[in-house]
Amino acid sequence: MTTLVVGAHGKIGQRLCERAVSEGLSVRALVRNEEQQNELARTGVETVIGDLEGDLAHAFEGCDEVVFTAGSGPHTGADKTLMIDLNGAWRCVEYAEALNMKRFIMVSTLHREPLDGPDALVPYLAAKRAADYRVTASTVPHVLVRPGRLTDDRGTGHYSIAVTEENGGRTSRDNVAEAIVHLLGTPVTDALDLPLLDGDTPWSELEKSLSHG
Repeated sequence: MTTLVVGAHGKIGQRLCERAVSEGLSVRALVRNEEQQNELARTGVETVIGDLEGDLAHAFEGCDEVVFTAGSGPHTGADKTLMIDLNGAWRCVEYAEALNMKRFIMVSTLHREPLDGPDALVPYLAAKRAADYRVTASTVPHVLVRPGRLTDDRGTGHYSIAVTEENGGRTSRDNVAEAIVHLLGTPVTDALDLPLLDGDTPWSELEKSLSHG
């Protein structure tokens, strides 16, 4: 099974591609240009150039599932948030539906209510909320991965599904990438909404406690 990683050049995406290749998983990395393509070549991952705001359909051909971990970034305006975090995700779900893909994994956020977030993040959180709705309304089996405040701390491979005093609502990007690699190696589920925070539970034990919709 081949997985298309949308947002492969991002901080989570690069970690995910490296881990997936090391585990022998078949991954195709969607990148925006040749510069990003060359940077990812060192991981040995297959790459394809495409644009979330433009030509994209060809990237999905021959793939069986999608991981969407793209983001407009903190330094762009609301227009990019709309076109990438919302419309880009929406289009990816439509392509996945048209091809009857086996699974759509969305890297979302723990914060479900946009108005509860910082003012600067309200457009992003609103876009993510709408994109999540589109994923859950889709005919494609899906997983919503909901990390907390992302950090560049070294991953531990241990998790929690709740905010605790110890994790302070934080999630290492390493841990997000590793969790997704674990998901790629598991049978497809109809629906899974997964809060994902740093913790002390190994994935093997966390997986047993997950409730599938």
